[in-house]
Amino acid sequence: MHHRSTWKNRWTFMLATAGSAIGLGNIWKLPYMIGVNGGSAFVLVFIACIFLVGIPLMMTEILLGRRAQKNPYDGMLKLAQEAQVSHYWKYLGGMGMLTGLLILGFYSVIGGWVLSYIIEAAKNSFSNITAAQSSANFDGLLASPVKLLFWHTVFMCMTMGVVARGVNSGLEKANNILIPALFAILLVLLGYSMSVGDMQTAYQFMFKLDFSKITPVAVLSALGHAFFSLSLGMGAVMVYGSYLQRHVSIARTTIYIALADTALGLLVGLAIYALVFANHLAPNAGPGLIFQTLPIAFGHMPWGSFTGTLFFMLVAFAAWTSAISLVEPAIAWITENTLIKRRTAAWAIGVVVWLLGVAVVLSFNEWKDIKIIFGLNIFETLDKLTSTILLPLGGLLMAVFAGYYMKRDHVQDELDLKATAFKLWRIANNIIAPIAIAAVFLYLFGVIK
Repeated sequence: MHHRSTWKNRWTFMLATAGSAIGLGNIWKLPYMIGVNGGSAFVLVFIACIFLVGIPLMMTEILLGRRAQKNPYDGMLKLAQEAQVSHYWKYLGGMGMLTGLLILGFYSVIGGWVLSYIIEAAKNSFSNITAAQSSANFDGLLASPVKLLFWHTVFMCMTMGVVARGVNSGLEKANNILIPALFAILLVLLGYSMSVGDMQTAYQFMFKLDFSKITPVAVLSALGHAFFSLSLGMGAVMVYGSYLQRHVSIARTTIYIALADTALGLLVGLAIYALVFANHLAPNAGPGLIFQTLPIAFGHMPWGSFTGTLFFMLVAFAAWTSAISLVEPAIAWITENTLIKRRTAAWAIGVVVWLLGVAVVLSFNEWKDIKIIFGLNIFETLDKLTSTILLPLGGLLMAVFAGYYMKRDHVQDELDLKATAFKLWRIANNIIAPIAIAAVFLYLFGVIK
């Protein structure tokens, strides 16, 4: 009989799930999305989406995990049998596990970029750097398969080294250190940005409301990012929920996690934009914001090498905790269904994902002309497939299963909400979230312009 681990307390669960949610999406993607979508208009809609869609769906995924007490694949099968519905629902759990591994295949490569930039910042390579030099440095990194492969390998070893140690010795200990360290580094950076950056302009850009900038595109982009920001739909939150003790309030912990996740993303945005505006750089630089724009800022400020090193360490910690959660559902399935030990399973899965990452590495240089679908290379195909199709589909199906197929008293038993709060959750989960996710699908596939 397989012994199932549990989190020691609510705090460790919150740190682990926050670590899953707080990743490159918050520190790399959210700030540049704020910049290209009108600043404060996007922030307002993003926060609304977190509360209306993100929190209810995270509650749903946690309740499914805790009810099942299994990995996502076996857990959905158990829940389907309990609800007396089709056993095909188990493939929803399987899809989530596969999605996590596919994401890790390219996430690890991006994590490697971050590790590389920690070293570059520490060596003071950004000193007095120009925009052209910064772009050339980044392009040079992408053009070197040897460099990319080395850093991808380092990042994968960091990730699997934690996962191999298990829930209590690995996941708990890592998150108990990494998440507080992440917030501590952020506070240092924020303080530094307040002293040398243009914090007033950054604050106005992000929080001075201008309703004229709220466009349909900004709304749908905010909705999509709110969904992805909380790591929903890939089974990571579900498997973390399966380790959660019965007495812990799902609603309360979900709200705490969502608030921490959102606050960190917005504080990072403030710290970044204070430096961007102080150095007269463009706030709408897009995906190159942290790898091409920020090095310019770090290279022209006092203590820039120290600040840049701290910043990229912050990004690396966030990427690391998210990567750990991406692979955990698959490891849980192997250890619960075979005699293979966790350590062996972790490194075996790690090798498979590492090989996928090798293909991603080559898609930036040697294989950049190889197109998979719709003219997209390997990296672009994996990103598009997971973030625009599999993740929202997983979230939609989880909402539908919990809202329309599970027995109502089983759901209420897990959530343990008062009547009014339970009704609000049902409205959000059964109506608002499915409509919102469907709108994102329609937008992504060009039906809504």
